[in-house]
Amino acid sequence: MFDKFREECGLMGVWNNPEAANIAYLGLFAQQHRGQEGAGVVTLDRASTRGAARFSVHKGLGLVSEVFGEFDFSTLPGECAIGHVRYTTAGGNRLANVQPFFAEVAGGSIAIAHNGNLTNADQLRQDLIDKGAIFSASSDTEVILHLIARAPREQPIVERLISALREVRGAYSLVVLWRDRLFAVRDPHGLRPLALATLDGGHIVASETCAFNLVGATFQRDVAPGEIVEISGNAEVKSYFPFGHTEARPCIFEYVYFARPDSDVYGRNVYAVRKRLGEELAREQPVNADLVIPVPDSGVTAAIGFSQVSKIPLELGLIRNHYVGRTFIEPKQAIRDFGVKIKLNANAALLRGKSVIVVDDSLVRGTTSRKLVAMLRGAGAREVHLRISSPPTTDPCYYGIDTPEKGQLIASHMSVEQIKEYIGVDSLAYLSRDGMYRAVEGSSVEGSEVNSTVIGDNKTPSASAKIPATFCDACFTGNYPISIGGHRDRQTKLL
Repeated sequence: MFDKFREECGLMGVWNNPEAANIAYLGLFAQQHRGQEGAGVVTLDRASTRGAARFSVHKGLGLVSEVFGEFDFSTLPGECAIGHVRYTTAGGNRLANVQPFFAEVAGGSIAIAHNGNLTNADQLRQDLIDKGAIFSASSDTEVILHLIARAPREQPIVERLISALREVRGAYSLVVLWRDRLFAVRDPHGLRPLALATLDGGHIVASETCAFNLVGATFQRDVAPGEIVEISGNAEVKSYFPFGHTEARPCIFEYVYFARPDSDVYGRNVYAVRKRLGEELAREQPVNADLVIPVPDSGVTAAIGFSQVSKIPLELGLIRNHYVGRTFIEPKQAIRDFGVKIKLNANAALLRGKSVIVVDDSLVRGTTSRKLVAMLRGAGAREVHLRISSPPTTDPCYYGIDTPEKGQLIASHMSVEQIKEYIGVDSLAYLSRDGMYRAVEGSSVEGSEVNSTVIGDNKTPSASAKIPATFCDACFTGNYPISIGGHRDRQTKLL
């Protein structure tokens, strides 16, 4: 297993398209990198022959291609849909936790999918259980579903949703499908991404814009932090800001590692940001060497930027096997560092006798990097210099990212010099926090602020989803924008 933070979840929403289920499936396929252990789609047929809105559900464990392989999409009728891909954390990978969740509540049926983590979920769950609620899953998402169900049924569904979200703290992007409308929601700090597009007279919602590119949708804007977008009818859009003004603090690690390079996230192109991270790293932490080599695939874009600024040639010194599945059969006779070698192999013909700069996006536990360095030296590299295109990762994330506990993060208890000795490199250097922000702030997409203007009935005077100037960088600083309560001493919960 590679030594990385694990992905979050990916969301998809479709409104007013006769191929809603297929589009949701394709959008999840484009966002497969955000979660590989479960996928699902719920559709809504507003013109059901039964005379009432009809929901249909299909979900399962595994990759999107496995869950929907040989699937008959005619069993998911309707012109509206939501979908979800997930990565499992502490609670185990079981079907009950695969989203979207679907339930009958007072006033109708509802489906919901969530990307993020609620920091007060345990308290809310216990309070609900004490009041008689029955939980079938261990996901925070089910807490939100119960809170919606318990809101007064005479209230409009948007008011029930607002009432539920006023009780939760933490990170959430949501897609919610009701009998006659679709909601797209981001928490007041906007920690997790969510974007809106149009397609053939309807609307598409997704965690990343790479999903829009695959289905041919036209990006409109990001859902703003603290915004509830309501889509109904043939494509009528309303916008609500019920939570007051809160400083946006979107996750900066989307740029470092999580998002696909071809996505635009928070008004910036991910590829452009990562390349600039490498450029800043080369300026801050230069070193004489023969070659720059990336750790595939996470370090490739930053390595391009590092090479261009340093004028040191970029070469593929590590070759990745792209055909390794999520599982493989290990040999009966132990092979040293088999888990790394099955995915990466050193190109000895290129490396022999060379001084190399290895570029990667982050360093978490250090275990994989140590094995890679040994592999490079075994292939004949004369010197190995490691450069990381982000600051030292010192603190866990409690907002929907699966991260090791603080004591397992090597930078939380070792100095750079100690890490260098542990990994076995000739030199080690990280990008500074200032350098990271210079890279991010210099990568705005032209026109992105214009495209993010909120449409519909605004409920606050300030409703523009402008490019954020401040991010959540708690994994590098320990400065958490939302109270984490008792989470500090426990592993991140299920997404």
